[in-house]
Amino acid sequence: MDLFEIIRKPWPWYVAGPLIGFTVPILLLLGNKSFGISSSLRHICAAVIPANISFFKYNWRKEIWNLFFVAGITIGGFVATYLLTNPDSVVVAQATKDSLTQLGITDFNGLMPADLFSVDNIFTLKELIFFVLGGFLVGFGTRYAGGCTSGHAIMGLSNLQWPSLVATIFFMAGGFFSTWVLLPWLLQLVN
Repeated sequence: MDLFEIIRKPWPWYVAGPLIGFTVPILLLLGNKSFGISSSLRHICAAVIPANISFFKYNWRKEIWNLFFVAGITIGGFVATYLLTNPDSVVVAQATKDSLTQLGITDFNGLMPADLFSVDNIFTLKELIFFVLGGFLVGFGTRYAGGCTSGHAIMGLSNLQWPSLVATIFFMAGGFFSTWVLLPWLLQLVN
């Protein structure tokens, strides 16, 4: 198996997990940097919005490494999607397929179900709820929690920060609530 094939196939958790985990000590050792994504939007706004807003008045250039990090994630996502697409279909447990089928989600080809996320649905009520309202709530939640899931669950927990433990517990509780209560209710509402 050549390197190209190794990159295209999904990596097992015991390889991918430690690689993600090693980003924390590497960032700390290379420059005392914190891992997280949600602050990058603040840096972008501070760089391009010439407003007199105190929240955006800080030395964003000091955090420019974070913008390069996010650009790398974006470029990596594009390369993975269009150049390194896994030829095998995504493996979804049969119990999960059965539960999703009961909710009207039947397309399991690809990383995201086309029944929820597709170009055909862009201007529908369903997409308005999932993308606009969902995006607003995610943005509000990360600002309110002082960081995103990667910042708290990966960086904060590895630094033994109590607020990150609390935030991660509530992220998980919110995810379970959204999956088992909110998603079925929203799908019934818009279908």
